[in-house]
This record gives sequence, C-alpha cells and structure tokens, in this order.
Amino acid sequence: MRAGTAAGRAGTGRAAPAGRPDVSLVVQQLRRAVPGGIGTYCTGLLAGLAALGQGGAALPALELVASATRARPDPLRAWGVPVRAVPVPGPLLTRLWDAGIDAGTRGAVVHALSLASPPARGRALVVTVHDLAWLDVPQAFPARGRRWHQAALDRAVARASRLVVPSAAVADAVVGAGAAAGRVVVVEHGSDHLPPADDRGAGELLARLGVAGPFVLAVGTLEPRKNLARLTEAHRRAQARLGERMPLVVVGPRGWGDGAPAAGAPAAEAVAAGPVPAAVLAGLYRRARLLAYVPLAEGFGLPPLEAMAAGTPVVCSAVPSAGGAALQVDPTDVDAIAGALVEVATDDATRRDLVAAGYRRAAARTWRASAAEHVALWQALR
Repeated sequence: MRAGTAAGRAGTGRAAPAGRPDVSLVVQQLRRAVPGGIGTYCTGLLAGLAALGQGGAALPALELVASATRARPDPLRAWGVPVRAVPVPGPLLTRLWDAGIDAGTRGAVVHALSLASPPARGRALVVTVHDLAWLDVPQAFPARGRRWHQAALDRAVARASRLVVPSAAVADAVVGAGAAAGRVVVVEHGSDHLPPADDRGAGELLARLGVAGPFVLAVGTLEPRKNLARLTEAHRRAQARLGERMPLVVVGPRGWGDGAPAAGAPAAEAVAAGPVPAAVLAGLYRRARLLAYVPLAEGFGLPPLEAMAAGTPVVCSAVPSAGGAALQVDPTDVDAIAGALVEVATDDATRRDLVAAGYRRAAARTWRASAAEHVALWQALR
C-alpha cells in the first residue's frame, strides 16, 4: 500500500465509536509548509494502517489531531479517519501544548508523531523522537530552533509513557538524554511510500533543467544539516574525473540557511530542481546513476531507502536507513565523497553489489510492518 493510493482507506477496520477514540494521532507536521521527512513518516504510517485495515486487521478507533486549516476540504480528511481540527493557528496550538494545556486530543492513547506534543494528562502519551540532530550538529540549527527542540525533548521525556524512535542510534541518544531505556521503542520506517514512477514527468523536468544524460541525484530539505555545500564541492571534484557530463540534480524544498545550488547553475555542475511530486521523484530515482545523501546527522534518513527500492545505488553518510547496503562516507571529507561518487558511477561490480543489497534492505521494511508495530504498542498501553 502506497501513501499516494491510501486516501480514504486508513480508517478501514473497526469503526470509531461515538465517544472517545482509542488513539489520537497528532499530525501537526502535516500542516507545515514543508512537512519534510517527518511528514513522510506521518503519511507512510497512515498508508500502513490503511493496508492493515484492508487486510482485515482490527484497528483501534483513530482520530487525527492538528490545528485548523483554511483549505476546504481539509486534506487530512482524505485519509478516511475522523479529524479533530483545533480552531487555533498552528504556532499557537504548539505554544499551548508547550505550556501544558491539553488542547485538542481525546484518545485513550495520544501519539504525537513529532516533538510537538500535548500533555495528555491522565492518559498514555507516546511521542516519536526522530533525531537529536540539534545536539549532534548545533551549528546547523538556528539558536531558537535548538532551544525549542531541547525543551520539547525534555517535556517528552517527562510526560511520555513511551518514546518511539526510528533507529537504535536514536534510542541510545534518547536514553542518554534522560529517558528510561524501558520506555524507548525502536520502530523503523518503511520504504514503500512512493507511488508508481512518472517517467514522463521526470523526463520533462530533466529536460527543463538541461540534463540530457546520466546524473547524480540528491534529495532532501535544503538546510545546513543536509551538508549540500560539501556535496556540491565533492561533485565538482568528481566531475573532473568522470570523463562524461554527470550533473548533480538536487531535489527538495528550501528549509532555512544556505548551501543549496543556485537555480541557474550550469547543468554540468549542479542544478536545484526544487520540490517535485512524489511520482516524479520516483521517476528520478529510476533514472539516476546514483543517489548521494551525506547529511551531518540523521535519525533515519528516508531517501536512501527510497533509492534502494527503485534499484538505484547509494552513496551516503552513516544514516540508519542504509543498513549496510550503501557505500558509506565521512560527510566532512570532501575528497572521500568525491571518490565514492566516481566509484559508484563507474564501477559495474560495485554498482551490482549495491543494487542487490539495496533491494534486500528495502524489501525488509514496509509501512504495513511499521504500522503493525505502532498498533501493538497502542494496544499495550490502552
């Protein structure tokens, strides 16, 4: 089940009662202008729940909780799950939760899918902690962002019955931040959230960018933590050794800060494609010579799994999603990144090994399996 085809079916299973739902899913991230990887987690989980319901699994009665929206109809209603839209703007709702005001949730279990979490007094609270990147690479975050993330983590550690994390590395970091190990649960993400590839759309986009042949793909929100400045320089050095034109195509919305390639950069070097539809992204993965993904810190990192599912070899830093199925590099070593780009672009044996390992890794992770682990956790807390 893919996120793009799950609309209207995530509620399949036991119907929600007229009273209190079993689980309130706080999906405030889906109200953000740039939902990012956390947004993909939210929609992937909903798609996985839909697949479970369609397979006959008994699901808890769910509601989705988020701030009000001016969009009509509310996009969240496409998932077929009751929506509780709290009639305040998103920033105010987050501040209310930060202040300990339980606005908007009714479930016996409340699961916040990001650090923006309500207090949920008298009920079981689950909070998903995706990473502690503001501690790992503080220079990649604005000061205000660091303060909010740390305070939100402290609240989650104090309030939550369970803390869901996407990898063992994040589990260790959360325990190091003060959480009891028995309250931290590792649930990896899925890889099957992209819709079927729009090859025509991908081809048209590449033509507009001036990319006619093989290319290196980079995917992610454009912000300092993603390390795009070093990747762009590594690609420039690799380009001189490749013997053929192989531009770097950077896909993703702008977050904050700089380091992204300019929209008008020469196609022989690096081009910014901006955000693209999911089906076009799937097409770009299929066409790319390789994916380069070298963030300074990442709790999981979905793009490597997306590329592996498409049969594309991956060069990446030590991100948990890769699971040993990529050529790993030090994200601070530009020459090492450049060498890895050349090797994976040109060495057929390396490419074959990485593609085979990537297929195995992606096949092992589905959103249906991830959703089943979430449901088991909720049922244990009810």
